[in-house]
Amino acid sequence: MTQALFREDATLLACDATVTGHGEGGVTLDRTVCYPLGGGQAGDTGWLVAGEHRWRVTDTRKSKEHPEAIVHLIEGEPPAVGAAVRVEVDAARRQAHRRFHTATHLLCALLPYPVDGCSITETYARLDFHTDEPFDKDAIQAGLDRLVAEAHPVGHRWISEEELDANPGLVRSMSVQPPRGLGRVRVLEIDGVDLQPCGGTHVTNTTEIGAVVVTKIEKKSAKTRRVVLGFAQPGPAA
Repeated sequence: MTQALFREDATLLACDATVTGHGEGGVTLDRTVCYPLGGGQAGDTGWLVAGEHRWRVTDTRKSKEHPEAIVHLIEGEPPAVGAAVRVEVDAARRQAHRRFHTATHLLCALLPYPVDGCSITETYARLDFHTDEPFDKDAIQAGLDRLVAEAHPVGHRWISEEELDANPGLVRSMSVQPPRGLGRVRVLEIDGVDLQPCGGTHVTNTTEIGAVVVTKIEKKSAKTRRVVLGFAQPGPAA
């Protein structure tokens, strides 16, 4: 099992850890600040450091062989099992993910339709909405600008699986369901704006999103409308 420090604090960019295993193209650690690919969000990149040796982390994935373990894909020969390492996240990439992921929650608040596709990278974010309704690009842009500027606090809390079952409307995604089996589910809350299960990394206030622009709206099928976001300019420092 890997202790996922990013679940409680997405601003953490480094931690000390111990190598617990090799396999699946990388190494597992007892704890990490690296977010693994999932929920539409790309995995973190960064470095493992031990003394003068640095290994580039090219991606982070959930282990397919060991539940609750996180695999760090690295370049070169891996550090030995039991080795002490320093885990460092690529800060600029993480900040882009945090900004874009929070912005997609604002989109969900503006467009009250089920989500049937999502992708969050360091250069763009997109959401696919299950609807045949036309979208007004200017209205969506104005709504995003307003919600960013209103400085809504962003935080998370945990609810039981029973609480989630009692409130099925919290789940907006048709393609990605909250993980089950742990007894609790992480819920992302943008005060007064959005509340839904989410395990990704986010900013702590909507102003930290900075200037985002609706770069494209597409009709992907009879029942799918896609909204793509980009950055208008570099955002606040991590």
